[in-house]
Amino acid sequence: MTESPETPATSATTSDVPAFGWSAYAERVNGRFAMVGFVAVLVVEALSGETFLRWAGFVG
Repeated sequence: MTESPETPATSATTSDVPAFGWSAYAERVNGRFAMVGFVAVLVVEALSGETFLRWAGFVG
């Protein structure tokens, strides 16, 4: 008899239960990705010497 893998009761780093939708866990993960994206934009600006909008071609 094969056993199905158990769904973890909580996240590895918090006591929140991983869930989709408007949950505290989803919002925390979304915030962390936003922080990574913001730092990436700062790195692009620092290395290129231009603003992100000009580097990405949104501003002429």
